[in-house]
Amino acid sequence: MNDKINSILKNTYFKEALRKLNNLEGNRMFCIHGIEHSMDVARIGYIISLEQKLNIPKELIYGAALLHDLGRVMEYEKNIPHDKGSVILATKILEECLYSKEESEEIIKAISSHREKESEKSILGNILYKSDKLSRMCFSCKAKSQCYWNDEKKNLKIKY
Repeated sequence: MNDKINSILKNTYFKEALRKLNNLEGNRMFCIHGIEHSMDVARIGYIISLEQKLNIPKELIYGAALLHDLGRVMEYEKNIPHDKGSVILATKILEECLYSKEESEEIIKAISSHREKESEKSILGNILYKSDKLSRMCFSCKAKSQCYWNDEKKNLKIKY
């Protein structure tokens, strides 16, 4: 895998935020936001990019996917919306990783809008939004009947 992507995985702030997130969501019955989810988002995003011939570099897709939900730690601990918290953490992490300033800005822009269906997103932002939703396995979720998402928002079939 790419050195840039692995520089995120090896980053102290990333590892600490991921550890906290795993602890905070350890007993959560709904969707969790750990490394498995992030990797699903990355892989689906990369497939979308390839299928649509968007030529988005793999390291940008994986970088955005790995960092997009880390802000849930700040949401749980400080009541900061997770997209805003993810921008804060991602900015700090990317400063220490192998991404250029331009690449980091592109990733941050995608993360900042990944929760909004109707917003001006970059191509990477659109991929992150779509792959985040498509990664959810609502069709087999044990908590489906208790979930606050309506059926239109739930991912009830396999696409990727």
